[in-house]
Amino acid sequence: MSVTLAEAELVADGTLAAERRNGAQPLTVVVLDAGGHVVVMKRSDNSGILRCEIANGKAYGALGMGLPSRILFDRAAANPNFFTVLAAASGGRLVPNPGGVLLRDAAGRIIGAVVVSGDTGDLDELCAMEGIRLAGLTGDCGKL
Repeated sequence: MSVTLAEAELVADGTLAAERRNGAQPLTVVVLDAGGHVVVMKRSDNSGILRCEIANGKAYGALGMGLPSRILFDRAAANPNFFTVLAAASGGRLVPNPGGVLLRDAAGRIIGAVVVSGDTGDLDELCAMEGIRLAGLTGDCGKL
């Protein structure tokens, strides 16, 4: 099972609404299915030109490793040599920075990811989690 188009639209719209509520910089939000395919990508006006690539890099790491990008961020700080190898193995596509949130079904299986880029990783993640909640889904950002 993967996130549906209808769910992905709700998440993306909710994330961008959270951007406005929280006073975030212009964001780009990407919702991917469990296989890493883009279901929805939306950009706020004036979102930076690299934001899509950064978001996809967060998603690549989160889905590829099965961990939220916040956990990858923490692990990269603790074990930089391993992440140098991961960067090489991924062709430089992995971005271990907060903002990549896994979507899970009721049984805890990964059904996709919501990834945000544009502000600090913490604010990116906050907006993603608000969008996920507004859509009635469960997100795993790696925080307790």
